[in-house]
Amino acid sequence: MATNQAKQLKVVQLAGRIGAEIQGIQLSSDLDPGVLNEIKQALHEHKVIFLRDQIHLNDSTQEAFAKLLGEPYAHPTVPVKSDTNFIFELDSQLGAKANHWHTDVTFVPEVPKYSILRGVTIPEVGGDTVWANTNTAYEDLPAALKELANQLWAIHSNEFDYAQYKRSDLADDEVRKNYRAVFESTIYKTRHPVVHVHAETGKKHLLLGGFAGKIEGYTTSESERLLSIFDSYVTRLENTVRWKWNEGDVAIWDNLATQHYAVADYGNHHRVVRRVTVGKNVPVSQNNEASRLIDKK
Repeated sequence: MATNQAKQLKVVQLAGRIGAEIQGIQLSSDLDPGVLNEIKQALHEHKVIFLRDQIHLNDSTQEAFAKLLGEPYAHPTVPVKSDTNFIFELDSQLGAKANHWHTDVTFVPEVPKYSILRGVTIPEVGGDTVWANTNTAYEDLPAALKELANQLWAIHSNEFDYAQYKRSDLADDEVRKNYRAVFESTIYKTRHPVVHVHAETGKKHLLLGGFAGKIEGYTTSESERLLSIFDSYVTRLENTVRWKWNEGDVAIWDNLATQHYAVADYGNHHRVVRRVTVGKNVPVSQNNEASRLIDKK
């Protein structure tokens, strides 16, 4: 069975700089080692991979598969979904809409290596997710901006989070406020290099996104301008791939090689996705200086 699965596996590139669909396999905790190796190779090459029709997965089998990619661990502030060990559930009805560009959990020094996201309840229209390649973003920088970025450090905090609520519906605002209160139940501030060297590929990546609130040594207004410039290179369309979800789809991405954005264009329709993160990795600069926690309260 495993041999047949390895023969059936097909990797289909989806965009010029990021993203591929893996066809012909079903995810499980007993994948053939050759199949698992091809998945990892596809992750290194394409940064994010997608698998359709993994409807057989449930919470426990998603967690079991995730262990093949690394040690799973729970979100630092949000409780895991009930009856699971590690699953972080994003339920739009509870205020969880990740509609800003970010790399997962950069407000702590140990950043997840991979994220495995499963579509559970998907709106009929809308609710896509977009990923961006942070290596090609760095490579696109003019030489002077590269030189500047290589020297900079950013302060990341979960005070800059998913809960960007700007809706007029009071009840909806209350739901989002409650979600934010949980998300910020402990406030972390971490110092990360703006450019980190990927531990496995050796490539340079911009490490920014929605949790990065300030550039060390610069004022708030100066930081905002610098962050805007660098992030504009990440989010330009040439660096992105967009995935239209079906229930049962799975996305797996190299968290330290990407940013992503969940498009909140589905109104009051219900959207639920469940994520497992694995493999803690402390980013390092090109001078081999590691990220570090600077505040927790």
